[in-house]
Amino acid sequence: MLDIEEFKKKLDKKSRLMGIDPGKKRIGIAISDENKIIATPYTTLIKNEYSIFLKEIKKIISDNDIKGVVIGNPLNMDGSSSSSSQSAKDLAINLSKDITQYITMWDERLSSEGAFKLSSNLDVNTSKRVQKLDENAAQFILQGALDYLTKKNT
Repeated sequence: MLDIEEFKKKLDKKSRLMGIDPGKKRIGIAISDENKIIATPYTTLIKNEYSIFLKEIKKIISDNDIKGVVIGNPLNMDGSSSSSSQSAKDLAINLSKDITQYITMWDERLSSEGAFKLSSNLDVNTSKRVQKLDENAAQFILQGALDYLTKKNT
């Protein structure tokens, strides 16, 4: 697992990234374009067994030529670690043992709330928004990381 600056240095100029919104059962997935400009919601995985989850992650990575993974880090509002943050870190550590892509963590405070509010501006009913919340939160997380990674003079 890499810090965001090291992650940035390791990536090729053209490379697609995957964003993960880690949850206890539902894991949101988003992917970026190869120019690392736009994050797009991709899917929501249900995590029952790690081995099945890993197989699904590897398939998404392979199918989309993913070079790096950004995992949301649900810190407390004051920036301190939470139990969910430790769980996300454990996921990042486990994935780093099982996949060869670069992995980093990104502060995801308010990502679910932000994704829900953003989708409320669209003409989508509430049940549909809730259904897509995890992958939209993953998009929100990944977009934040992309904006950081592609900003000039960093």
